[in-house]
Amino acid sequence: MAMDAVVNTLCGTLRGAEADGVRTFLGIPYAAPPTGPNRLLPPQPAASWTGVRNAMEYGAAPPQVAPPVSAGSDWDTALSGDDCLNLNIWAPAAGPAATGPSGTGCPVMVWIQGGAFEVGSTAAYDGRNFARDGVVCVVINWRVGADGFLYLDDGHANVGLLDQVAALEWVRDNIANFGGDPGNVTVFGESAGAMSIGVLLAIPRAAGLFRRAILQSGAAHHVIPAPAAERIGRSLAQKLGVPQTRAAIAAVPVRRFLSAQTELKAELLAHPDPEHWGPEVAASLMPWQPVIDGDVVPRRPIERIAAGAGAHVDVMIGTNTEDWKLFLAITGVLADVTDESLRGADSIEGFPPPAAYGLPVPTAVDAYRDHYPAATPGELLAAVQTDWWVRIPAIRLAEAHANAAQASGAGTYMYEFAWAAPGLGAVHALEVPFVFDTLDTNARLFGPLLGANPPQELADAMHAAWVSFATSGDPGWPAYDPGHRITRRFDGIPGVVQDPRAWERALWDGIR
Repeated sequence: MAMDAVVNTLCGTLRGAEADGVRTFLGIPYAAPPTGPNRLLPPQPAASWTGVRNAMEYGAAPPQVAPPVSAGSDWDTALSGDDCLNLNIWAPAAGPAATGPSGTGCPVMVWIQGGAFEVGSTAAYDGRNFARDGVVCVVINWRVGADGFLYLDDGHANVGLLDQVAALEWVRDNIANFGGDPGNVTVFGESAGAMSIGVLLAIPRAAGLFRRAILQSGAAHHVIPAPAAERIGRSLAQKLGVPQTRAAIAAVPVRRFLSAQTELKAELLAHPDPEHWGPEVAASLMPWQPVIDGDVVPRRPIERIAAGAGAHVDVMIGTNTEDWKLFLAITGVLADVTDESLRGADSIEGFPPPAAYGLPVPTAVDAYRDHYPAATPGELLAAVQTDWWVRIPAIRLAEAHANAAQASGAGTYMYEFAWAAPGLGAVHALEVPFVFDTLDTNARLFGPLLGANPPQELADAMHAAWVSFATSGDPGWPAYDPGHRITRRFDGIPGVVQDPRAWERALWDGIR
């Protein structure tokens, strides 16, 4: 039977619920609503309240376009609303279980969700099993799409990233009241969430806000130059029929604002011309993502990490064996790709050809064919996309961090999730319910991918490794270094392998 749980924060008192040894607090504002005078601007402090505020229902999600078919259907976009800068907390019940090994509180894990920087809702994630195992788990909302990443060269940029920073600052200032240790915070995230963490590792504004980082199928490559981002902002203003100013765009009703984003994305998908959009956007087909603005994001994150940014942070990073096969499979394109289209220069039913990723064609396509002789043309395209999007960036981040962290003693660890869902493979996002240990409850968003009997023992192993890393910085296998490249494989027979992606790493040298 659930009981009330009451906690004080700097803004006021919250009432959540306690059941089965876990306290749950939902919809907690960490910043002011980004509406009215705050629209499209950096997050402002949340207002205080008097009395006791109920924290028993999920808060609003940020404004967002309808998710693409390839992203699934359970993103809760109907929950969108004004007061969207909120977070959810699952914490061990008060008492001895709420004190970690240091005696100063439990380890804290802050989840940054994915969604191509365009969609996302905290309601898709349940952190109670982290709390069950002695971790305070926090899941945050942050602005996506043009709300979060509109760039106009007007002194404001990357407000979606600044939302994440504001949430981490709220955690630093308040999490001790929930039993967490503000000095032992791990950020973890998947896809665009992991890409966000790759940026957070590198930017000055996030320095000192977390001690560890876990990046799942995302790294530190996905940013776009300011000129390309400004062209996109100009195009949005033109579609809205307003001047290219933040105030004019902010005054547009949200429904029309989102409709214009949908129109812009359709135009990008139909004509992904690198001369117009820039090569980064033409390859990723993501018009809204972090921008190298020279301030919030001073330069490419991977370059700053190689130069020592984030060197004191323990890092664990990994990918799924067939990550990008998901999007080709779920859209039905996988079976339609031919050898001829792989070697062509035109888009493949909405997906860029290998040439868009900088590979020399047809030489590189032939190399993939020789390396994967049994693969279909669609599977070869998925392998190229997986390498460009996440696998090679993950390796480069691990290399850069391991080299830069030698003096600090921070750890670098790599993993590969290789368990294949029936009829689908080890695709993008499949590892999330294993990490959260929610195979039996996570029917939303990820559950349909798992099949009838996903292995609970694999969830036990992954979840335990994530908890161990957040607690001590050691996930349970040897650290990664460019000399040995030790990688933990999570599949039916988990084990440690050495340099499992040497061929891919060599092929992409100098390209990615």
